[in-house]
Amino acid sequence: MHGLINRALEDFLRATYGGETWRDISEQLDLGHDSFEPMFVYDDAVTHRLVAQAATNLNKPREALLEDFGTYLVANPNSERVRRLLRFGGVDYLDFLHSLEDLRGRARLAVPDLDLPVLRLSDEGDGNFAVTCESPHEGFGHVVLGILRAIADDYG
Repeated sequence: MHGLINRALEDFLRATYGGETWRDISEQLDLGHDSFEPMFVYDDAVTHRLVAQAATNLNKPREALLEDFGTYLVANPNSERVRRLLRFGGVDYLDFLHSLEDLRGRARLAVPDLDLPVLRLSDEGDGNFAVTCESPHEGFGHVVLGILRAIADDYG
């Protein structure tokens, strides 16, 4: 998993639950470091262990934790770059939804080795849409759900 993802998870946990909570999680994982380097690539198992340990420590379902992480990526002032990348997709929420399939490519312009999930939008009619998240990494769909909810609030 790209270090940007792990570092963003770390930042989310620190900002939302405090530095002591992060230290506890980090020590329990026995990572050998107390912070993730954004430009490194880590074994996927490290990220899965991180999410599982955080969910256990916080007594929160993994899915809810990942959705909260997605919300953080849009709503937290420390994540302004992510928010701008997402908002670049359109002047309103409908434009944004129609640009989701391009998000992976836009992100790769900034970080060529960042492997985001493939997102597909289906128009279900009557103003209803379905978003499909295709990723080999379990849990990305929950992150996307948090992002979609937060960006909807952001657009108003």
